[in-house]
Amino acid sequence: MSGLDSKTVGAWRNGVVAAYAGSGLVFSTWVSRIPAIRDDLGLTPGTVGLILLCMSLGSFTSVAASGLVVLRLGSKLTTRVCTTIQAVGMVIMGLGASVFVNPLVVGAGLVVVGLGTASFNTASNIEGAAVERALGRHIMPRLHGSFSIGTVVGAGLGALAASVHLPVAIHVSVMAAIVWTAIWFATRHYQADSRSAQEARGQGAVQLGELDSVPGTGPIPLVRPGTTARPPAKGAGPPADPAADAAAALAAESRRLAQAKLDGKAKIAAAWRDPRTLLIGVLVLGLALAEGAAGDWVALALADGYGSSNATGALGYGIFVSAMTVGRFAGTTILDRYGRVAALRTSAALAVVGLAVFVFAPNQEIALAALVLWGLGSALGFPVGMSAASDDPDHAAARVSVVSTIGYGAFLGGPPLLGLLAEHIGVLHSLLAVLVMLVVAFMLSPVVRKPAGAVPERASVEG
Repeated sequence: MSGLDSKTVGAWRNGVVAAYAGSGLVFSTWVSRIPAIRDDLGLTPGTVGLILLCMSLGSFTSVAASGLVVLRLGSKLTTRVCTTIQAVGMVIMGLGASVFVNPLVVGAGLVVVGLGTASFNTASNIEGAAVERALGRHIMPRLHGSFSIGTVVGAGLGALAASVHLPVAIHVSVMAAIVWTAIWFATRHYQADSRSAQEARGQGAVQLGELDSVPGTGPIPLVRPGTTARPPAKGAGPPADPAADAAAALAAESRRLAQAKLDGKAKIAAAWRDPRTLLIGVLVLGLALAEGAAGDWVALALADGYGSSNATGALGYGIFVSAMTVGRFAGTTILDRYGRVAALRTSAALAVVGLAVFVFAPNQEIALAALVLWGLGSALGFPVGMSAASDDPDHAAARVSVVSTIGYGAFLGGPPLLGLLAEHIGVLHSLLAVLVMLVVAFMLSPVVRKPAGAVPERASVEG
């Protein structure tokens, strides 16, 4: 991104990293207290499942509108609004668990958290793709790796809070306040909205505010004091009135801004009709399902399929998450060296092999080792999909929202569908449905190739 020095770009990147890590902290904070919430409320496993579905429903509702939200508010304001919504939802959830002791209040809090989470993630992905273009190299996997680190830290703090019997309401409220404060400071360094405004500015214009953030204002043609009109040509009408010209230009700009708001909806509709965007969404769906299924079912699959203990089941998920985190941080180097298509094709192949071995392993030791391949293979799907959807900055918000909506379908529909399938063939073999989607993702890998002319912008390092 021209005109930004290395310090500015570095602060921008660090701000986006903080947003991703904060999102991971929010997620793992409440997940780590699920056992305490269950015990406090005396919930059955079925009721716990319904409460967990509340956040998915909130997220799916939010992600469906996230493109329009970001187009209207910009990624910086969207991030700040959504982190506030998340914080409010966390407090409601905590009060429901520890004060009101009511599962409906807990569920309502999780719906609010979900409403803030999905649009937050869309805005973060758009901002991350913009800083990636500014740097001229792949950093999206590391940004998603920052989310994974946030989940590990949040889970550790959650375990500590549980060990000292800290009430859920106090724990989640303190964490919500910390994340909210950190993200409000981090977003001061966001640049994607400013870049959009710069591109919208015309030559010789007086700026009355950024186009993307102040409705009804924009560039107005400059009318300098003392300007004299040229003599009218023979047969021409009366001399032009500079004030009238400025008023006409302002009216035209107002009409253009009104049309731009309508164009935002048109961009969303166009993104849903764009074949490449939809195929990227299906690819992300397959790899997101592989990621989500591990979180929901690995422990149970080890217990039911291999007779493992609950501790071994937890260890299995830890192996998967650790491998996925390593894959995301290593993914930047791999993408820079080999490109998106080769990296994602290899990633999907690893996930296919890892999941297949996990399902058909002769013993739990081999199954645990297979989780390393499964985790590594699941690492790059979502971040690379977001980068590919953002190749055209003018359509990034719309296309990222579409891909995110399709990808979130894995987290919303995957757990209950796999559960229904497991009723008939067992938890372990129900994962074969995920294997099918991974094969589809492998076949679709070429769709993430950059379109002709989509060249990443590089930061102009001054001094």
